[in-house]
Amino acid sequence: MYTAFLTTLQTLNQLLTAGIAITAFSLLLYALTFNLRDRVARSFALILICVVIVFVGDAIGSASDATNEKAFWLRIQWLGIVFLPATYLHFSDAILSTTGRPSRGRRKLAVRLVYLLSFGFLAALPFSLLVGQLVEDVQPAPHLERTWLTGVFTAFYALVMVWAWINLLRAYRRAVTSASRRRLGYLLVGSLAPALGSYPYLLFGSYLAAWSPLLFWLAALISNLLVSVLLVLMAYAVAFFGVPWPDRVVKRRLFKWLMRGPVTASTVLAVTTIVRRTGQVLGADYATEVLIIMVATIMIMEYVITLAAPLWERWLFHGGDRNDIELVQRLEERLLTSGDMRQFLESILAAVCDLLQASNGFVAALSEKGLERIITIGNLETLGKEDISADILKQVSQNGEYNKLFAWGEFWLVPLLHQEEETVELLGLIGISRNSSSTIDQDQRELLAILSQRAALALADRRIQEQVFTSLQSLTPQVELIQSLRAAARYTDGGSLAQVLTQPAAVIAEDNYSLWVKDALSHYWGGPKLTESPLMKLRIVQQAMDEHDGNPTNALRAILRQAIDQTRPEGERRFTGEWILYNILELKFLEGKKVREVASRLAMSEADLYRKQRVAIEAVANAILEMEQHTTPERAET
Repeated sequence: MYTAFLTTLQTLNQLLTAGIAITAFSLLLYALTFNLRDRVARSFALILICVVIVFVGDAIGSASDATNEKAFWLRIQWLGIVFLPATYLHFSDAILSTTGRPSRGRRKLAVRLVYLLSFGFLAALPFSLLVGQLVEDVQPAPHLERTWLTGVFTAFYALVMVWAWINLLRAYRRAVTSASRRRLGYLLVGSLAPALGSYPYLLFGSYLAAWSPLLFWLAALISNLLVSVLLVLMAYAVAFFGVPWPDRVVKRRLFKWLMRGPVTASTVLAVTTIVRRTGQVLGADYATEVLIIMVATIMIMEYVITLAAPLWERWLFHGGDRNDIELVQRLEERLLTSGDMRQFLESILAAVCDLLQASNGFVAALSEKGLERIITIGNLETLGKEDISADILKQVSQNGEYNKLFAWGEFWLVPLLHQEEETVELLGLIGISRNSSSTIDQDQRELLAILSQRAALALADRRIQEQVFTSLQSLTPQVELIQSLRAAARYTDGGSLAQVLTQPAAVIAEDNYSLWVKDALSHYWGGPKLTESPLMKLRIVQQAMDEHDGNPTNALRAILRQAIDQTRPEGERRFTGEWILYNILELKFLEGKKVREVASRLAMSEADLYRKQRVAIEAVANAILEMEQHTTPERAET
């Protein structure tokens, strides 16, 4: 009974160790995917890399039966252990800088020195100086021997970890808002888990562990449980750094990532391991059953997550904003796009043509340019563009029954009307070809009236949604600015909070600059990405409008040209390496040449051209940002 219980504890610890490795790797992918540009997230990613190495080595080494393989993976584990103190100090320095205490040089020098010492310890690892040979056939588990250098590294490990934790404590004390203080508190507590749970204590406690293996495995089980929970808590706190998204979006995205990644993978690993080892105990080969159960567990987990996602999002993340979020979600689900409208109107037109036994027909919508055909059936070459304009509108308005079907040349016309209160608005027309001798009975007229009402409803709904889209487009830059300001002020201390909230919008939105500049350059000679660019909000553009007769498009175009000219080297234009960025901007955007032409002219591959183009656009964005920062509000208003 005692042996069975001990074996169960060992199996649970192996599963938890593998689960921690899976969780750390998943969180590493999350950090690399969503907020890699932030220094805090990058330094946290280094911690996760070390944790992955430590627990992968531990998991594979503990499950291996071969001596050489076990020794190899236990040494691989030390790759992560050696660099864990340096990454922790690096991470704590980034956190402290975020709260308004940037390094004056001493902390950066200390971080580099600790990394250098870690490389020194790593160099000693292959020569069995840092840790010795594998000790087998001992209770409670095989481990590497300690050496004199192991004691030195242990002191180094403890000293640097305490130093890093003090930096985190300083950052916690500097937080002023309740949310930032709470999350830095999570970070302070969560940071203990990888630091304490990654060190192989059997180096010094093997005699005590051998005296009571049950106590050792219970302590290891509790330790691994704490590491798995606190690691997620630490990742949760870091997820808010460097992102302008609302808190609910960060929470929902991280939770869904954890459920579909670590939770699903760990559950599948646990179930398949239990089934396989049960088969070993019973003396049966369950290889086929293991594969079936693995696939079934994955499918069941994905099914449960898909069904439960709306529930946990509603109760965990929406809070008091639940009604607003649900309204936006319903809008997304019930949105009538241009493609949806065309598909619906095509069905309406096909039903009308079938009802009247007509071979040709069209649906036209009324816009600022007049009537515009959007759906056609059959051959309408005889219907010229000039016929479907002012003349046809005149015929509709002169028709005695404004809302009824009437004949016009070779077509029956049905006005599509939208009535709002006491006003009636013409939205478009349905036209169906007719024979001179054809007539429409009363039943057909009633069905035709219903179909035309449905078509008019689609056009009216689409027009309303276009107004919503226009409003959203105009709100987007302001909303992005507010979210960016809110994110920038999360962990700033009180002394610099006002400075953060009053700095230029361009500085806050720096991450979006390259994208905005690229869009504006792609429509340099005209287009919505230029005329509706968020760059229009810049003070330098507002100032330049005075020089361009109040035309914001020309003003922005001039600013872009000025920024491009700043990438131009001195002297006569050439096609050499130093001119490459300017030549790409000139040929691609100002002259409008195609990618293949530009690549051929500059004697480079298209892939290389795209890489260089990205650098050139960033140079233009930096030039505009610098101009904006040197333009004071007073100067922009004069």
